[in-house]
Amino acid sequence: MNYNKINLEDFSYQLPEEKIAQFPLEKRDDSKLLVYVKGDIAHSQFFKLHYFLHPDTLLIFNDTKVIPARLFFQRPTGAWIEIFLIEPIQPNRVHEAMQNTASVEWKCLVGNKKKWKDGKILEQKITHETTEITLKVTLTERENQHVNIAWDNPSYSFAAILQLFGELPLPPYLNREVQEKDKQQYQTVYSNDKKEGAVAAPTAGLHFTEEVFQHLEKKGIQKDFITLHVSGGTFQPIKTKKVQDHKMHSEEIIFSRQNIENILQNPTHIVAVGTTSMRSLESLYWLGVKLFHSFKENGKFVSIPFMIEKLYPYQAKEEDISLEESMRLILKYMKHFQLKELIGATEIFIMPQYEFKVCKGLVTNFHMPNTTLILLVAAFIGKDWREIYKEALENDYRFLSYGDSSLLIP
Repeated sequence: MNYNKINLEDFSYQLPEEKIAQFPLEKRDDSKLLVYVKGDIAHSQFFKLHYFLHPDTLLIFNDTKVIPARLFFQRPTGAWIEIFLIEPIQPNRVHEAMQNTASVEWKCLVGNKKKWKDGKILEQKITHETTEITLKVTLTERENQHVNIAWDNPSYSFAAILQLFGELPLPPYLNREVQEKDKQQYQTVYSNDKKEGAVAAPTAGLHFTEEVFQHLEKKGIQKDFITLHVSGGTFQPIKTKKVQDHKMHSEEIIFSRQNIENILQNPTHIVAVGTTSMRSLESLYWLGVKLFHSFKENGKFVSIPFMIEKLYPYQAKEEDISLEESMRLILKYMKHFQLKELIGATEIFIMPQYEFKVCKGLVTNFHMPNTTLILLVAAFIGKDWREIYKEALENDYRFLSYGDSSLLIP
């Protein structure tokens, strides 16, 4: 695949500021729904999603939960320093970091970093019920913005510490303070308390309600939940001259054995809810490809890291395997090593010329120009992405995280 010929200017469009939804709707499923099926466009509302899905559809959701990933500290001089968590360094798995009870180290974005001198410890105290807790942070690596975060009460996990000290990380383009209702509205109704770790919401899922799930169930549509802990990189525009040079942050993904069995039972009507679910599912296929080549080379299963590098799909060996073969290999691998779940990471970059292996449909919001998300949409449905966005703008759709939705079936 020749991704060198991708011109970023071909994936830009004018997004008027007034089209960016600043606040969520009072009722999630009242949002508009643009339906694109094989070149035809229709307009509806999200609570009617079930009308447009095949009865055999398997909807796959990302059940990650957003953490209060922004921490604020005030220097004795009065200067404020913001720490925005990106991904864990030690431990390097999100689920392990969230369970720690003493200290963690994270890669962060540090606001006002020049006011934070090397060796200076920033400190904050809070009283929870009758217990005083002291939180201390140290900049351990300035260039890469690694921050050590420590607290003095082992009764509290890092997840609990963030609930006490942190603030919800609304997207930067909203440019407003967090309001009380954001704490509930910026989480999906199916976010899993045991899957805390995202620093941004999987926003395609924000439109789902219990009523929507009931309609889907009545039609016989199946659902399943996987996990990708969304990193702050999701908001980053592409600024490199060559799109393939854009840095993709590694994001943790988790699949259960049941997830893979469900895909095997219905491989032809899989619809991803959100770009994060789509990236996870496509990454899972490529793990099967890695296992195929490893088994071929070694004549047996050997343990390999579950990591899908940014450009691996474009550089993988020519020998291809089907989705079913990939999933069966993964199941055999899990059985061999007695794994109940796969915990890995992906930095997969889906752009035009990518050949989709798993997903047949996508539920997604409307995204920023010049981003990896637009490239993913364009890879999935081709040049019609521009017509879809034109229709959405002309029909007063609300854009970005709190905006309206689309169902895309190429």
